[in-house]
Amino acid sequence: MHTSPIFLPLKEQHARLRGGSLSAVQLVDAAIDLHASRGDHDHAYLTWNGEAAREMARATDSVLACGGDTGSLMGVPVSIKDIYAVPGLPTYAGSARRLPRHWEEPGPVVSTLLKQLPSVMGKTHSVEFAFGGLGTNAHWGAPRNPWDRVHHRTPGGSSAGAGVSLINGTAGLALGTDTAGSVRVPAAMTGVAGLKTTAGRWSTAQIVPLSATLDTPGLLARGVDDLAFAFEALDGALTIRAGGVLARPSLADLTFGVPEAYFWEHCSPGIAESVQAAIRQLEAAGARIVTLDLPRTDEVFTLFQQGGLAAVELAAFLKTQLPEAIASLDPNVAARVKAADDIPGWEYVRRCGELKSLSANAADCLTRVDALLTPTVTLSPPTLESLEPDGAYPKANMQALRNTVVANFMGLCGLTLPVGKDDVGMPVGLQVLAGPWQDARLLAIGQAIEAELGNSLAILGAPPTP
Repeated sequence: MHTSPIFLPLKEQHARLRGGSLSAVQLVDAAIDLHASRGDHDHAYLTWNGEAAREMARATDSVLACGGDTGSLMGVPVSIKDIYAVPGLPTYAGSARRLPRHWEEPGPVVSTLLKQLPSVMGKTHSVEFAFGGLGTNAHWGAPRNPWDRVHHRTPGGSSAGAGVSLINGTAGLALGTDTAGSVRVPAAMTGVAGLKTTAGRWSTAQIVPLSATLDTPGLLARGVDDLAFAFEALDGALTIRAGGVLARPSLADLTFGVPEAYFWEHCSPGIAESVQAAIRQLEAAGARIVTLDLPRTDEVFTLFQQGGLAAVELAAFLKTQLPEAIASLDPNVAARVKAADDIPGWEYVRRCGELKSLSANAADCLTRVDALLTPTVTLSPPTLESLEPDGAYPKANMQALRNTVVANFMGLCGLTLPVGKDDVGMPVGLQVLAGPWQDARLLAIGQAIEAELGNSLAILGAPPTP
């Protein structure tokens, strides 16, 4: 049973903070208490900022007491993935050494957030340079998926600690990034909601790059309502296309495409069944369900298996900006960076053109429906032990990212929300995809889905205690 005020919906936190029945210090103290009881076990944070967050919360409460209001996220406890530059906090990007100090000067996303005076609880673990979908890290270890207290299962990556920070109650909102699924995979594997924004909508400046072409800032929260609340608080200052989240539509006014091919392959037991049950529930509530296959998805996966753009673009960044980091790379990252040496320039240019063609085809296809519904991840979060044999990690990593990478390579925005548990008791996510720049409408559609199915707290309840 969740009794801590940090588990309240963000809208309710917002109202209580301004009404005087809740303080920013109370929220931070709740996060600190939960970190003390769960933090070492869950290992969500590389840099914990609890005491500094409490001091910031005291100042925030003083501003509130004087009638000041700096924005909707004022006083909300937030975790930030350790590839964002944040003043006063070191940036490692999951690597073995601290990055140069200019990686602590905030870019537009963090600056927009900090102007609203949230309580920054710390920086969460990332796969090294965000290059992996399972959440492992040879330097710092992997956060523990909170839904299995017996086995150490992966939390999803590369925003490895983000979802964990929400489930264990040390944050109410988490900042992540998504290049091939790095927001949606950890959100699905830890049972929360996650938003991948359209590439180019929010600036990636002062976010350590994996792929300059495909990187997208994103959000994780315990429900789509919370995502919509945070998105609206940030989006207006970050894009000229901002218009606010739209009114929640009726399910009876929505048409969802459900593919027959690609997205259902190799599902761990219970995943397809949970997603199909959720789709049937939406249909029973009035939504129109039609069969719709995105064209050329197999081409996407082939391109992804060949390294896509990320391997080349990360190799270029490391060799020009951080050459000293290459020798100590996590072996799982090093192998993919080294493979970029064998990709000629003409092949990279060809791949860029291929992504433009794929994106045009997908955008045209999705004009026929309001959104596409698929499983988010087809793989139950694996145990760390299962990834040790030769070849086990690359195979599992590819499967974890198989469904989510489609949105990145096809220029779409994407959302995931929990819909149940698989046969081993791990969370299952429903992926909702929409055309480019439809982020605000996608969130409204997600709210309509969530209103019918329930949010993470309603569907999954509380994870087992450590």
